[in-house]
Amino acid sequence: MLKSLSIRNFVLIDRLNIEFEDGFSVVTGETGAGKSIILGALALVLGQRADSKSIQAHAEKCVVEAVFDLSAYHLEAFFADHDLEYDARNCFLRRELLVSGKSRAFINDTPTPLTVVKSLGDRLIDIHSQHQNLLLADTHFQLKVIDVMSRTETLLKTYRETYNRYLSLSAQLAGLAEKTAKAKEEENYLRFQFEELKAAHLTEDEQEKLEREWDTLTHAEEIKLALYKVASLLNGDEQNAIRMIKESVSAMAALESCFPKAKEYAGRLRSACIDLNDLSAELEVLKEDIEYSPERMEWVNNRLNTLYALQQKHRRSSVGELIACRDAFEEQLRLIDSSDEEIALLTGQQADVSRRLTAQAAEISALRKKAAGSVEQQLVRRMMQLGMPNTRFRIEFTAKPQPGADGTDEIAFLFSANRNEPLKPVAQTASGGEISRLMLCVKAMIAGFAALPAIIFDEIDTGTSGDIADRMAGIMQELGRNMQVIAITHLPQIAAKGKAHYFVYKEDTDERTYTRIRRLDEAERVHEIARMLSGATLTDASVANAKELLNPKKQVKPA
Repeated sequence: MLKSLSIRNFVLIDRLNIEFEDGFSVVTGETGAGKSIILGALALVLGQRADSKSIQAHAEKCVVEAVFDLSAYHLEAFFADHDLEYDARNCFLRRELLVSGKSRAFINDTPTPLTVVKSLGDRLIDIHSQHQNLLLADTHFQLKVIDVMSRTETLLKTYRETYNRYLSLSAQLAGLAEKTAKAKEEENYLRFQFEELKAAHLTEDEQEKLEREWDTLTHAEEIKLALYKVASLLNGDEQNAIRMIKESVSAMAALESCFPKAKEYAGRLRSACIDLNDLSAELEVLKEDIEYSPERMEWVNNRLNTLYALQQKHRRSSVGELIACRDAFEEQLRLIDSSDEEIALLTGQQADVSRRLTAQAAEISALRKKAAGSVEQQLVRRMMQLGMPNTRFRIEFTAKPQPGADGTDEIAFLFSANRNEPLKPVAQTASGGEISRLMLCVKAMIAGFAALPAIIFDEIDTGTSGDIADRMAGIMQELGRNMQVIAITHLPQIAAKGKAHYFVYKEDTDERTYTRIRRLDEAERVHEIARMLSGATLTDASVANAKELLNPKKQVKPA
């Protein structure tokens, strides 16, 4: 239940603190006094959209804080799932709205995402405003009412998991079929391209080797002449470098006895001589290997042209990229070749899931139809209690052509308030007052099933008065025995039934006008209900009537 509400700098409220009672309470006040402002502040702290224009002028921020008692509602798992501190007796929700447009939300002083706050708020309070009466015409709301009454929550959770699996398989099948169809349209082209690349016998570093070989072949004569010349200079028949170094070694060795460094120099010359001998031997072999070969040049040139042409054709810049392109073609062809098997596999899985989905939907539908009869009877009985003896109400079921997220049922609330008038959808036949009464009956019916800690009715009595208003008050009073109910009303019949009575009013100061709220004592309640009966001018009759409404058992004896 809502224990207290604190508001700072919100619209016309500079500072407001109010404590609430359990059971059935009422809130009254003149039109425009600010009742909707208080509701707006409560909606803000419960996670609704914020507007920086709601902050009072010259204030840096507005703050709304609500305290709830959660001891009877088993919300420990919710707090554990979101890593929040759990206090069953005092749960604090706070919302801060800054002039910059930013807002912050807290649960038990822990900064919390607004989505989490809203999710918790939905579990704490049901705020029923006048526009929510329009929900009765919404088939999704109607289905939700039936689901609450038929207790299908667990089954629906399982069904939706199966439904999501079904959608996933359907999407996979559609994607695979589209991809396969497109690939099959291009199969001949793909196969030709793949075979061409495969026949090329591509290797990763082939192009670089061939380009180096081409350079060598095109300069074969020049290279061979240079090799011959170097070989002759190193070790020719006449004067050559190796012979001169050998003579240098001998000359240096002769100096070793009188010139100590000569030994080191002789060693270095011997090493140079060994290196040059090795080099000379290699050059002798290499100059014989280098041959001008027109046939090899032609083959290398043709092979390079093939590689270049393939790169240009496939818009690739290297043989490595051509190999990747070839492998991609091969994978596409593999998909085409194996697609029928994959489609058959997915189709089988989809069929299995579809059978489960159909069975689960049938089970849910059976529970809904079983509950529908009870709902029809309860609503008719309650509407008769609210002065509509000719009420007829039926829930019409229609099967969807395809399963949906909520099953295979489409439903419609059919209503008639008058004898011999045909049943029609609620939106087409019910008046404003009838809608209000029907909605109250629906809320009263599902309140115990939904297990809400609190429900707030914002002028649900619109379009009613007199005895009907008194009976509506009786329903709310009955609800208040099992849960917290707060009714914002303009009707004295409803206001008189409240266990606690809060009065909203405006207070004018030199600076501005503020919205205030206070709890009325017994004398003040008599005065307020008399005002609601007679208007601004109180009469003895309205005061007596107010006392009678507040104490119906204390009958006034005639004179």
